[in-house]
Amino acid sequence: MAQSETKSGWLGWGRRGTAGAAIPMALGFEGVTQRFGSVTALSDVSLSVKPGEIVALLGQSGCGKTTLLRLAAGVERPSAGRVLLEGRDVSNPARFVEPEHRGVGFVFQDYALFPHLSVRENVRFGLRGQAPAAADATALRALGRVGLAELADAYPHMLSGGEQQRVALARAIAPRPGVLLMDEPFSNLDRRLRDVVRDETAALLEETGATSIIVTHDPEDAMRIADRIVLMRAGRIVQIGTGEELYRQPASLFAARFFCDLTEVEGRVSDGAVDTPFGRFAAPGIAEGAAAIACIRPHRVRIVPKGYYLRGRLIGRRFLGEADHLQVRVDGFDRALSVRAPLSDEIAVGDEIGVEIPSDEVLVFPAADQ
Repeated sequence: MAQSETKSGWLGWGRRGTAGAAIPMALGFEGVTQRFGSVTALSDVSLSVKPGEIVALLGQSGCGKTTLLRLAAGVERPSAGRVLLEGRDVSNPARFVEPEHRGVGFVFQDYALFPHLSVRENVRFGLRGQAPAAADATALRALGRVGLAELADAYPHMLSGGEQQRVALARAIAPRPGVLLMDEPFSNLDRRLRDVVRDETAALLEETGATSIIVTHDPEDAMRIADRIVLMRAGRIVQIGTGEELYRQPASLFAARFFCDLTEVEGRVSDGAVDTPFGRFAAPGIAEGAAAIACIRPHRVRIVPKGYYLRGRLIGRRFLGEADHLQVRVDGFDRALSVRAPLSDEIAVGDEIGVEIPSDEVLVFPAADQ
């Protein structure tokens, strides 16, 4: 069983399969624009989320991810466009549906626990329509699923960050919402705890079946937890697809940069390809003579014996566990080529090496795409 840290030591999450299933709802945004004074946070955003689907909103801070989440919850009202639940417009000013009547659960980035209420009372807060005994039983069941039933009478300030996140999650799932929204749920956790909480949260979302939207700025979180990823930039959707689609077939240089550190090489297109010190790479769809950028992913570069392929020299090496982070100097390129690969201990910094870059692993974008 997965483990997570508590102040009293180690405490496991509850048994999977005990959270109770929700009735998932379809969620949609049609031409949504949101302005705050002179600032446009969202611009003509349209998105459909199928019942039971898990979608990650991915992007840099300020790109509109959280604003879209708050519109879905009813915490904000759109300046233009519609928010739909099961095809019903819940954002129409004349028939606006308040947050408590939408059947939507929300886990805030700061967890938003009430400091004067116990853990049990925090989880019961969303169950005010139930009889006290039933609400108490439902709250304890939700706390048991996240492994915190024994802390039901504690208060938020007595809990670690990971435990507070789990209480917020228990509070959100207790009413069995048809839609569950989570705003940067793992950002306040350290790396070791983050991995456990993320994996258990993913299992819990699959278990409840609720339609889920998770806001994150971390591509790994998005790829590990979501069915589809919605990449956003400056209030607009840049690309939608599975994690593999966005990683392997980024629609723009921005998308490629978001998923991987790149070595970028500038050049101009001639006869459908761009010439670089590392070779000639196809540039489909880019106009003849246009400036282009060839992007080399560090883990797609292969280190081979000297004398084969490109001639290089190892100028830096850092051990990272399963692979090494290497800096390689290649003739004709004024910067170091970044490489992630396992390297024999027989090769030392300063040695000559061979460098192989498969042409089908290089991405080429218009320079204007930046």
